Amino acid sequence: MGTSYTPREMIDRLVSFDTTSRDSNLGLIEFVADYLKGHGLEPLLIPNSKGTKANLYVTIGPDTPGGIVLSGHTDVVPVDGQPWTSDPFKTVVRDGKLYGRGTCDMKSFCAIALAFVPRFIAARSKTPIHIALSYDEEIGCLGVRPMIAKVLADLPRPRLVVIGEPSDMQVVNAHKGIRAFTTTVTGKEAHSSHTDKGVNAVMVAAELITFIETLAEDMRRKGDPSHRFDPPYTTVQSSVIEGGTALNILARECTFRWEYRSLPGSDEEEIAERFQRHAREAILPRLRRVAPEADIVTTAGARVPPLKPAVDCPAEALARQLTGRNSSEAVSYGTEAGLFQEAGIPTVVCGPGSILQAHKPDEFIALEQIDLCTQFMQRLADHIAA
Repeated sequence: MGTSYTPREMIDRLVSFDTTSRDSNLGLIEFVADYLKGHGLEPLLIPNSKGTKANLYVTIGPDTPGGIVLSGHTDVVPVDGQPWTSDPFKTVVRDGKLYGRGTCDMKSFCAIALAFVPRFIAARSKTPIHIALSYDEEIGCLGVRPMIAKVLADLPRPRLVVIGEPSDMQVVNAHKGIRAFTTTVTGKEAHSSHTDKGVNAVMVAAELITFIETLAEDMRRKGDPSHRFDPPYTTVQSSVIEGGTALNILARECTFRWEYRSLPGSDEEEIAERFQRHAREAILPRLRRVAPEADIVTTAGARVPPLKPAVDCPAEALARQLTGRNSSEAVSYGTEAGLFQEAGIPTVVCGPGSILQAHKPDEFIALEQIDLCTQFMQRLADHIAA
C-alpha cells in the first residue's frame, strides 16, 4: 500500500511547491502522480504544448460514466513585492490559521481530496471519484480547457463536478464571467511644446480609460436584477498601463489592460462593443486628422464564462447534502466552473477558505475550514459507499 497523509500533511507538501503561474507545476504534479501510483492508480497527465506544465486526471473506482469530479488548480499568484512575515512556501500556524501561499487559493481543497484517496479506494464504490488538477487557472483558466476536451473526447463522462475554490464551504451555484482586453494606442511623436503637431498616445489612453469608468458607472446604475452578488453589478476596470519615453516627447505608444466581470445572463459583448464603437467613432477620426497613422487596437484576452444557476442541478444537490446547507450563494470571482458547465457537465463551487484571504501577503486558511472540508470528504466517502 502506498504512503498515506493526513489532510494537514498533504497541505504542507503541496504548499512547499512554488507553482506560481509563470513557472512550472511539474514538481507538484510528479509528486502527486507518484503518490497515486503508490496506491495502484493510473493518473493521466495532460501537458501543455511546451511540456513545462501539466494537468492531472485520475479515476478512483470503476472506469464508467457517471462519476464525481473533485477539481482544483495547482498554480498560485506571485509573492513578489508582498510583505510576508513568514516563508510563503512553508506552512505555519498562528492563532488558529494556517499561513502559506495557496493555503486558501486553493491547495487545501486539492490536498484534502488527495489525502482521502485511500478512503475513496476502500469504499469500493460503483460511483467513480475523479480528481482533476489543472495549471494556469490564475491567468485565464488555460489548463483546464484541454483537460475538459480530453475527458469529453476519450474518457467516461462524469455526472457532476465540484470546484473547490474558497467559498467558506458554502454552496455556490453562480459566479460572474470575466473578459480581459489589451488596448494599444499608436500616436505620433512631437516636441511637448507643440502638442498640436502630434498625437500623445498616453493622453488618448487616459481618455479611453475615462470612458471605461463611464461604462462602469452605467453598469452600477443597471445593477443586479437577481440581488445576489456583491458588488451588485457588472464591474469594469483598468489596472495596468505603460507608455511614453520622456516627459518632453509626446508619446507614440501606450498600452493598457482592462477587464469586466459580468453578471450571469447579461450580454457579455455589450461593454466590448460599446468601447470599440467609442474608440472607432468618437476618438480615432480626430487623431487621424493630425496623424493618419494613428490607431487604436484592442485584442481580447482571457474569457472565463460565468457559472449560471441551473434548475435541479445534481452537483448543487450533492454539495448541499454533504455540507448540510439548504441554500446556495453567488460570488463575484471567476472559476473553472463555467467552463465545465459550458461543456454540459453540471458544476458547483464549494471549497474551504475565504476568497478575501486569496492573493494577499500572509495568505491563510482558518483551521476550522480545513476541518469542515475534511468532514465534507468523509461524507462523500460514506455517500459513495452507501
